[in-house]
Amino acid sequence: MLAKGVVGGSGGTKAPKPSFVSYVRPEEIHTNEKEITEKEVTLHLLPGEQLLCEASTVLKYVQEDSCQRGVYGRLVCTDFKIAFLGDDESALDNDETLFKNKVVGENDITLHCVDQIYGVFDEKKKTLFGQLKKYPEKLIIHCKDLRVFHFCLRYTKEEEVKRIVSGIIHHTQAPKLLKRLFLFSYATAAQNSKPTNPRNHTVMFDTLKDWCWELERTKGNMKYKAVSVNEGYKICERLPAYFVVPTPLPEEDVQRFQGHGIPIWCWSCHNGSALLKMSALPKEQDDGILQIQKSFLDGIYKTIHRPPYEIVKTEDLSSNFLSLQEIQTAYCKFKQLFLIDNSTEFWDTDIKWFSLLESSSWLDIIRRCLKKAIEITECLEAQNMNVLLLVMMDPHSRTRTGFQSLIQKEWVMGGHCFLDRCNHLHQSDKEEVPVFLLFLDCVWQLVHQHSPAFEFTETYLTVLSDSLYIPIFSTFFFNSPHQKDTNTGRESSDTQSKPLNLLSVWDWSVQFEPKAQTLLRNPLYVEKPKLDKGPRKGMRFKHQRQLSLPLTQSKSSPKRGFFREETDHLFKNLLGKRISKLINSSDELQDNCREFYDSWHSKPTDYHSLLLPHIEGPEIKVWAQRYLRWIPEAQILGGGRVATMSKLLEMMEEVQSLQEKIDERHHSQVLLPAEAPCLLRNSTRLSSLFPFALLQRHSSKPILPTSGWKTLGDEEDLAKREDEFVDLGDV
Repeated sequence: MLAKGVVGGSGGTKAPKPSFVSYVRPEEIHTNEKEITEKEVTLHLLPGEQLLCEASTVLKYVQEDSCQRGVYGRLVCTDFKIAFLGDDESALDNDETLFKNKVVGENDITLHCVDQIYGVFDEKKKTLFGQLKKYPEKLIIHCKDLRVFHFCLRYTKEEEVKRIVSGIIHHTQAPKLLKRLFLFSYATAAQNSKPTNPRNHTVMFDTLKDWCWELERTKGNMKYKAVSVNEGYKICERLPAYFVVPTPLPEEDVQRFQGHGIPIWCWSCHNGSALLKMSALPKEQDDGILQIQKSFLDGIYKTIHRPPYEIVKTEDLSSNFLSLQEIQTAYCKFKQLFLIDNSTEFWDTDIKWFSLLESSSWLDIIRRCLKKAIEITECLEAQNMNVLLLVMMDPHSRTRTGFQSLIQKEWVMGGHCFLDRCNHLHQSDKEEVPVFLLFLDCVWQLVHQHSPAFEFTETYLTVLSDSLYIPIFSTFFFNSPHQKDTNTGRESSDTQSKPLNLLSVWDWSVQFEPKAQTLLRNPLYVEKPKLDKGPRKGMRFKHQRQLSLPLTQSKSSPKRGFFREETDHLFKNLLGKRISKLINSSDELQDNCREFYDSWHSKPTDYHSLLLPHIEGPEIKVWAQRYLRWIPEAQILGGGRVATMSKLLEMMEEVQSLQEKIDERHHSQVLLPAEAPCLLRNSTRLSSLFPFALLQRHSSKPILPTSGWKTLGDEEDLAKREDEFVDLGDV
């Protein structure tokens, strides 16, 4: 087996003095390199992936033991990832490997997922960047998915240390060109491989037919029309090739103003009201042009304000929104709570964790986003108004394909600057703002509060957030559809060249085996009854919950016109600020909205109708699976949502088996439903962090006692007691 040892020192400023105990002495390591290398895990390269540099005899610390133990192996850097090749994955059985990501392994870090790199010099931790004059004895990598890796380089050859450290710093921090992304290397090398099914029933909104389908689905085709004036992006590069506008709006006006100030349709409510968005016209204009534009905006307002359109409520989001910098600052403070270097640090911060959480303001940002969404929902549902604002969700969007279609429409085709917001090219740290993650966190709050209403799970949202940093999918690596088409050859006039076919993240089979994909579907999801699909013709269908909502008298907007002037162009920051613009300085719901909110929550929930979140302080929670999944001390062995799901699936399978026996006894020819897939049979082998932290085999006990441990005195030394598995079968 590989040489394993106990190495002191965590790489932090408070680390104990280093010591070393090993079955193989350090001086023997280099003499046994050949034997060690032969037994290391093989490096698996994706199509187009190239090895750039590597270092042998690197020690990867085991985090849950306060970095007191480790595993020897090779540390490599490719043009796609940083990978550690040791033997700590070799102990996984077949059941466990079925739940692993097929693209990114447990010890793999994609280059885009690297957040910060630190080096330890004489037990002092320093940030690493640029060219180094001195190379560290330990390397610490903080990842954007909140993993923390510790590597000891004391026993690695000096020239290998220089190569691997310099290579990692350069390939994760140096500015890049778009065409140098691994996305293009992979697509070029995989051109002749077996094609996947990127759509997978997800509406991509890259054709006029897709938009017409969405209009028909939401019954918005009576007042709105899909237009193709921007085909080839000849009108506006920041708009998608196809979009939807109010029917009376002449298409020549879209051409004339190049997309600026055009009200773009997002979604239609069951009662006929709709959600629209638009950006202001450019600020720097002469008086003559401004007058023309003012007349144009007034004409648009009159167009939408007259029958059959409802009263328009205008939200001027440029006057009261949370800036991107404030979102960035809040998340930077928030994520530090989860980037734990060792268990000693975890227990040290335990006593002040909630005060640190509150001071970050991240949960408060989420709460205020949801509060503004409730206020807008009240306008759509109760006041029957059109609202010029952001995307809203309908029951279809709570299905997995519906949610994916929503992201395609409003984020991908809508022009959210994923390339800039995720800082994939490392060209501007100021542009890196987790707007999309904030959106997913808000969705998670709804999933957590109303689980039966959603076909997908929190695990689905978690792996979706991870996919932001996997550069084999095109979904989250461009700022606009135009940028994608331009760089993949789809706008090229050269008919001889074949455009690159880039993968879509929505084909989950690329990342997960079928058994792992069961974790993405919610077994508690309440499907819509078939009887509800066909209301009698001529009836205006409303769900029970909607009929119970208080109706308030429609009020005209005190403002005329739309957004005030903004300095940014049409879509560069509009969708980038999509969530942050929702923030309102008021902490309390308005009177009408409070009545609407309280009335909704006093009625039984209709999971296929309007859905409102709870926004009271205690109801907004930390998305534990995403933020705590790499911290062993936070793991509930044998418990958690995944363990519960496994038990539910086992029960479903048992019920189905009984049904089959009954059918056999009665010689029934009725077709049986598909077999319910179950997870690991032994529920004690699951944990609250499964499948991300696979069955931690080491005790997660505090190294330093907190105040809670101190009060126990000598009655029972819980810190020395091994954790026990809990079998849900006994519950």
